[in-house]
This record gives sequence, C-alpha cells and structure tokens, in this order.
Amino acid sequence: MEPTIPLWSLIPFILMLLMIAAAPLAFPHWWDRNRNKLIVSLVLGIPTAIYLIAVGLTHNLIHQIVFDYLPFIILLGSLFAITGGIHIGGDIEAKPGINTLFLGIGAVLASFMGTTGAAMLLIRPVIRTNAQRKYRVHTILFFIAIVANAGGLLTPLGDPPLFLLYLRGAAFDWFFHLTPEWAFVNGILLFLFFIVDSYYYRKEPETNIVLDKTKQEPITIKGKINFIFLIGVVLSVAFLNEQYIDIMKSSPDVKYNFASFIRELGMLSMAVLSLIFTKKSIRQANSFTWAPITEVAYLFLGIFITMVPALLYLTQNADSIGIETPAQFYYATGSLSAFLDNAPTALSFYNLALGLDLESLYGGATLVAGIPEILLTAISLGAVFFGAMTYIGNGPNFMVKAIAEENKIKMPSFFGYMFRFSLIILLPIYILTQLIFL
Repeated sequence: MEPTIPLWSLIPFILMLLMIAAAPLAFPHWWDRNRNKLIVSLVLGIPTAIYLIAVGLTHNLIHQIVFDYLPFIILLGSLFAITGGIHIGGDIEAKPGINTLFLGIGAVLASFMGTTGAAMLLIRPVIRTNAQRKYRVHTILFFIAIVANAGGLLTPLGDPPLFLLYLRGAAFDWFFHLTPEWAFVNGILLFLFFIVDSYYYRKEPETNIVLDKTKQEPITIKGKINFIFLIGVVLSVAFLNEQYIDIMKSSPDVKYNFASFIRELGMLSMAVLSLIFTKKSIRQANSFTWAPITEVAYLFLGIFITMVPALLYLTQNADSIGIETPAQFYYATGSLSAFLDNAPTALSFYNLALGLDLESLYGGATLVAGIPEILLTAISLGAVFFGAMTYIGNGPNFMVKAIAEENKIKMPSFFGYMFRFSLIILLPIYILTQLIFL
C-alpha cells in the first residue's frame, strides 16, 4: 500500500517553482549561470529523493526520472538541435499582411517543431523584417502569444505539458481534437494583430516606410535538410509507441519496460544526423549554443524529482481539494501556468483528476489517459494558452524578450507586459474560449 504523503513534503517543489518564477527578477545575474540552476535543483532534489527512498517510493522516483524526465529532455533536445540547423535569412517589406503571415506560419509550425523551436526559428526574421519600423513592440507581444504559446496545441511536440500528457497515455492524434480551440484562439489573435499592426503602420514616419520598401532582401532558407529530420521526430513520436509496437506496451509483469526508449532512440538519431549534416556556418548564423537546452535540463531535473510527492499528494487528496468541473480545471491549470512552469502544472492537475471519484462525477464519460476527455481538454488548454500570460509562463517567452531587447526593442517590464497586453488582450479571449468550449 502506498504511504500517505504529508503536505510538508511539497515544500521543495514549491520552492523550486518559486525560484524559477522569482530568481530571474530578484537576482538575474546570479541566475543567468546554468551552474547555479543545477545547484538549486540538486539542493532541493536530493533531499526529496532521499525522503522518497526512505518511505518506500523508490519505484515512483525511478519512473519519474527514467520514464518521464529523460524522454522529456530527449524530445526538447532533439527539436532544439534540429531547428537550430535551419536559418531563415532575408528582409522583406514589413506590411501588416506580411507580419500577420509570419505569425500565422509560426502558429502552425509551433505544433510540429515545438513552441521553442518555432519561436527561435522565426523571431530573428520577424525582427529583421521590421527593423526599419519605429513601432515594433506590439509585434513581439503577439509573437509571444501566438508562436511561443497558443500555436503549440495540436501535437505532443508543440508544448512540454502536452508531451507529458502524451507519456501518460493520450494518443498522438488525440491532440488534433483541439483544432477548433486552436483555430479560435489563434484566429482571434491574428485578426487583432492585423488591426493593431495596421494602426501602427499608418503612424509610421514616411521616411521609415520608404526605407522599408527600398531595403529588401529575398527570403532564404538554409539547412533545409533539417526539415527531413524534423519529420523524423514527428514520426517517431507518432508511431514509435505502444499503440503500434507490442514490446513497448506496459505490463504488470514488467517493472521497467526499457523497450519504450525505442521512441527516444528514433528522436536522438534524427538529432545526431542533424549535427552531422548541417554546416557549422548555419548554426553560427543562428548564434546556436547548447546553453538554453542545458538550462532546461538542469531546471527540470529538480522539478521532476521534487514533483513526485506533489503528484502523489494530489492523487490521494483530490476529492477534498474542490476542483472538479472542466472550468475549474481550466482556470486552475491556467492560473498556475501563468506564473509557474506550465509542464509540471499540467501534470499536477492531471494527477488531481486521476484521484477524483470519476464514476460519481463523470460516469459514462469517454476516458483519455485514464481521465474524462473533457478534463484532459481543459488541462491542455489551460496549460498551453495561459503560458502566455507572463514572461515566465513558458520557456520561449523570456528567450524571445531577450532577443528583442538585444535588437534594441524596448520591451515592457514583467508587470507592464501583463497590464499592457495579457490582461486586456489575452484573458478576455481565454474566458471566451472557456464559455464556448468548456
């Protein structure tokens, strides 16, 4: 019988998430060093691991690290390596229609190369295209909302929380069921962006418009072979799983089924091929380094270890927490995803749903990954969409902000972003989404 998890055992997990949220604001220079992130993860993670082993939860710890953390990092690392080998050059006219097209393409790509991959691929071309324009901040804000967040809803590749839900049993193609919500939110955002960008385009000084029209370079794409490797990752996640390969199926007789790593071997092979066949000059043009993915690996090591007691606690106490309806799951997941990392948040509320008395609450409902489909939908929507509510809600947000500021675009502060953009633009759209779809 599983031991009862005390509330105090969640403290390391809470501290880990608070560090991720507050450290970039409180002591940015110290936090910038990846070594310090690893230190924080180990300081909080090692005592948690010792506690789990001491109370007989070694299996949960091993499963979390080996079968959740490693696949998670391999997916992100593979996408990072492959997309880092694609360089988009050129400088075309920064008309509202062109900018809207850029963001629309990003919304589609985000679901297949990840929000981080799509954001890093497109942010520099977008900035370069708008280099001659005076008013550019609004473009970066909508870019964060669409490309770095809302666009990544359609596959497990799109956003980390969706991949974790995929590992919990949601089929690859199940996420295509979220196409109406994806189209609704991204469609409204693109429409609003076109209106806002048209307004600012009319305010541009005439000299800027003339310069933008005269200083143009055709769009070029280098490293196109990486699109083949990207398709390889998509196919690995879609078809190298227990739905199609019998030896990958979990069984009560097998404690640890390492055959499940066939999928990860497929993804890793694509990443290695990308590193072999991509010219170094292309990665140099992208300012490619391993630092961002190293940061993710260090931070999520601490998150995944300290998360174990939190997940067990939520499962054991689900009925007393009071979150039961799809709307409650949507806003609860979304609220925390806005200020904490959306991947562990999604997994936490998934475990909360697992612990509910589903028969009395949702008797007869279609189950996906062991919970009612409507609850999985609510958790997925809340985690992905609300990640755009702050700079720290999703990993690419801060990266896009940093690249914009490197290019002399004065971005709003942490709270300025919320009051000038997310609370007045995004939140009403998300409320409307809940009222229509949940």
